Amino acid sequence: MAVGVAVSMPVLYWFQTRLPDGGLSLAFRPSSLWDGGWWPGLLTSMFAHGGWPHVAMNAILGLAFGTPVARLMPGVKGSLGFLAFYIACGLLATAGYGLVHAASYDALVGASGAVFGLMGAALRLLGRRSGRLRALTDRRFLTPAVAIMAVNAVVGLLGFAPGMEGARIAWEAHAFGFVAGALLIGPWARAFGPRPEAFDSPPDLRDPAA
Repeated sequence: MAVGVAVSMPVLYWFQTRLPDGGLSLAFRPSSLWDGGWWPGLLTSMFAHGGWPHVAMNAILGLAFGTPVARLMPGVKGSLGFLAFYIACGLLATAGYGLVHAASYDALVGASGAVFGLMGAALRLLGRRSGRLRALTDRRFLTPAVAIMAVNAVVGLLGFAPGMEGARIAWEAHAFGFVAGALLIGPWARAFGPRPEAFDSPPDLRDPAA
């Protein structure tokens, strides 16, 4: 499913470029939360992008961080759960950005918030071959999480530098998506992951020593 999500991004962007408005109608504008505007933009903006570099970056990161998350939820049920998780992270990321920039009419597009959700979830699996999640308080999760969020904030704030107005990045959406992914992966894995066995038999089936 992670491969499908990654492949869908350039395919959808190809169709987007052939729309009369270039996909602008799919964008999300924070002001729409309050003025009765295009509410579906909360969802549709996830499937539109601002250019091929934007698409390539999200597709690569989505594949890299989505793969371990997808493995946590196998089968048809797991695939549907993975897709729902991806969309939920994207929706929360976009809504969070909208709340921070409530008065903004600027257009927001991209799957970055959802991808950062996959990143937050994947970091809780870092180095865990068993598939068990690291605790949110585990420094092996917290250290890379803080580093990623710091880089995300710095890159986002660079857009406010003189002459960089056209390169602004919705870093707040990334942050909301990351936190959503890190928090939601636990209940999601329990709901869509494989059922735990009733008992765990060791490879040596002999009676234990007295």
